[in-house]
Amino acid sequence: MHILSIQNGSADTRAPEAAFIEQQLEWLTGIIDTRLKLYFGHESNYAAVEEHSPSDSVWYTQMFRQRDFSFADKVLLWLSVAPVMKPQLLDCFYVKNQDIDNRFSEFGAFRAVQLNGLLPTLDTLLFILCGDDTQERIFYLNHFSRNHFLFASNLIQLEAPAAASEPFTASVIVASNDLIELILRGKEYAPEFSHTFPARHLTTGQSWDDLVLEEQTLKQIEEIKTWIELGNDMLDELDLRQKIKPGYRSLFFGPPGTGKTFTAALLGKHTGYDVYRIDLSLIVSKFIGETEKNLTRIFDRAEHKKWILFFDEADALFGKRTQVKDAHDRYANQEVSFLLQRVEDYNGLIILATNLRSNIDEAFARRFQSLIDFHMPKSKERLLIWQNTFSKKTSFADDVDLTKISADFELSGGSIANVVRYCSLLAMKRTGRLIYNEDILEGVRKEFLKEGKTV
Repeated sequence: MHILSIQNGSADTRAPEAAFIEQQLEWLTGIIDTRLKLYFGHESNYAAVEEHSPSDSVWYTQMFRQRDFSFADKVLLWLSVAPVMKPQLLDCFYVKNQDIDNRFSEFGAFRAVQLNGLLPTLDTLLFILCGDDTQERIFYLNHFSRNHFLFASNLIQLEAPAAASEPFTASVIVASNDLIELILRGKEYAPEFSHTFPARHLTTGQSWDDLVLEEQTLKQIEEIKTWIELGNDMLDELDLRQKIKPGYRSLFFGPPGTGKTFTAALLGKHTGYDVYRIDLSLIVSKFIGETEKNLTRIFDRAEHKKWILFFDEADALFGKRTQVKDAHDRYANQEVSFLLQRVEDYNGLIILATNLRSNIDEAFARRFQSLIDFHMPKSKERLLIWQNTFSKKTSFADDVDLTKISADFELSGGSIANVVRYCSLLAMKRTGRLIYNEDILEGVRKEFLKEGKTV
């Protein structure tokens, strides 16, 4: 289920103004103040923290789709962003217990080194909500399990305490960049390519009219478009969610330049989903266990978002498993099994691309909803690609015959684009921006040389 109510890269509502954020943080401050007064037996205008009720229901329903926020959920949300928006908000928990000359352990909170302030922990949240009421604490420990939607969607993360011997309630509550971006700008955070996030945002300025493929291939791509539009509705309305795994998995196979990456980009543009092309050179590691960690970062970030994950040259990860000869082979096969499980559990669209279908492990291939063959274009298709790729702002010399060129030279769409680039650059130097036949033939020759062929 997607958490953020975001369509075509923008939220359904405007991001809250600074005054709104300040109002919510003041609301949280009032709750904390009330909890401390009640805990220490001081006079308070409130008999319970729940009496603080903000009038912000419209914002929650607009920004978070199909989610009813409880009072406790709202406290968690704004407590997580407090260190970013108002670091001094938690300074009240610095107060010392005079009996032990140290901070109150029940307050939780972790002292950050750089911030020189306190970061909230799960203990802090529990204290704010229930003070020293054990039954309430048990209730909220169950409520805020790791399956809670704010944790499961990675909008808020629980960072485990440094010492393994400390209880999990000492985990620090951290607002993700996704949540901060949502609150500040009302849109989903777009992570930048890095070693910790080895994926690039894939876009295209072209349209479906520019994609030239066989009719059968286009029909299979249409099936993917239909799943994106209706897949979740099908699972819910036909009561299939318990019987069919979520998500959709497709294998694109065929020679380079035949439209695999282009098709993935067009699917994202058509649906408004972000497409991320995974850099497998940074994912696969020779060190045992590192590949799993790298993959986990990708899948955890993508979970519950409208992302299409595109694994290009997927053989490196999804290739045939080796016979177990040593410990390294055994761990390599475990990584493949781990990947298979993550792919099956992903609730969005995953596309794998490879030059040869035979390179992909059959254990993966059986689990794909579609296997789409991107053939080398035939003569008729090549002619359309030549015609679509050349700019309308250039013109052809009298000796250019694209029909003959299409029939004589078997080239992929990517190679044709390279030839058009070469010819167009030469045409820019000429009056009238003419494309000559000899330039096209030279461009073809260059492409053939890359493949060890001759004209």
